[in-house]
Amino acid sequence: MTHGRPVSIGRYIFWGVISALLAAFIAWAFVPSAVPVDTAKIAREPMTVLVEGEGQTRVKDIYAISAPVTGRLLRIEAEAGDRVEAAKTRLAVIEPADPNFLDKRTRAEAEATAQAAEDALGLAQAEVDRAKAELGFAQTELERARKLSANGTISKRALDVAERDVATRAAELKSAQATAKVRTHELETARARLLTPTEGVVDGDCCVALNAPVSGRVLRVLHESEGVVEAGAPLMEVGNPRDLEVVVDLLTSDAARIREGAAVRIENWGGQTLNGQVRRIEPFGYTKISVLGIEEQRVDVVIDFTKPEAVPSALGHGFRVEVGIEEWRGDNVLKAPMSALFRIEGGWGVYVFDEGKARLARLEVGHLNGREAEILAGLEAGDEVVLHPSDRIADGAGLVRREP
Repeated sequence: MTHGRPVSIGRYIFWGVISALLAAFIAWAFVPSAVPVDTAKIAREPMTVLVEGEGQTRVKDIYAISAPVTGRLLRIEAEAGDRVEAAKTRLAVIEPADPNFLDKRTRAEAEATAQAAEDALGLAQAEVDRAKAELGFAQTELERARKLSANGTISKRALDVAERDVATRAAELKSAQATAKVRTHELETARARLLTPTEGVVDGDCCVALNAPVSGRVLRVLHESEGVVEAGAPLMEVGNPRDLEVVVDLLTSDAARIREGAAVRIENWGGQTLNGQVRRIEPFGYTKISVLGIEEQRVDVVIDFTKPEAVPSALGHGFRVEVGIEEWRGDNVLKAPMSALFRIEGGWGVYVFDEGKARLARLEVGHLNGREAEILAGLEAGDEVVLHPSDRIADGAGLVRREP
């Protein structure tokens, strides 16, 4: 019995230490660990709110060259990008169109019409011959009457009648000759309808030449190959590619937020960012179907480059660009990243990193631009806010800055 007591006490001490260690481990395991977070400091800096959209460049004054007459257009040799000089560079030549092919029925009708015109001309020529004969006879009678009147053989009235007959026969001859000319033209017209395309080719001098209306470059050739064109058919576009503007179609709700004269940032066209200015917000909106099939009311906004002479030559007509139009700007704004803000009870909130703890701050927010928010109340310059707060973070939770 004297040797069993120390063994029992040692056993109790051993299991007591084990139990204490186990309890400490369990307590440590359930103690909340510090959440690693990314943070950002709040500062007063300039802030801009932009209305963003996609558009394209275009030459301000585009001259559309169209066919002034219907005819056969010779092949256009000019190509897009070629330089042109006003009133000197020939752009296109239009010749009279070839006559149409005649089918068997149409040709028979045309031949019959030509034969009828030829017969009518013969009849008119016969009438001219008759009128000439009548006039000759009347003139002979007038000479005889004058001699007899001088001898007193016939009366003065008989002489007057003879003179009237001469005048009447002369007028009939003129009428017959005019009728013969009309029949001649009718015959020529009827024969012209019988011309074949090969017989209808005319000299190159009989044509209409189109010269460049302004100095610049050919922007597009719309009808290059030779062929018959109708009057008004578009042939090409000419303009000065250095005189560019940007047109952007915005939702009408976005266009209502900007003003004429607003500063614009033009980027993502393939080169450096350029500056511009809103010149005109067109007053007429239109319906456009979005890529999702939704009808949207949009309006065109026209933008000028602030320094047209500095526009790179690589930027041309019809280039896609992205623009940011300045809606609002502040030079000394207390702002916070939008990635730190979250909605709470209908307002905005943020977690502040305060000596290793998370402190919930409710905010009064002003302008938003999608990346930053204007803070009117709830934070001060120098505060450090948690970015992208997760569900593990709550007011008073332990935080640790994430290692970079």
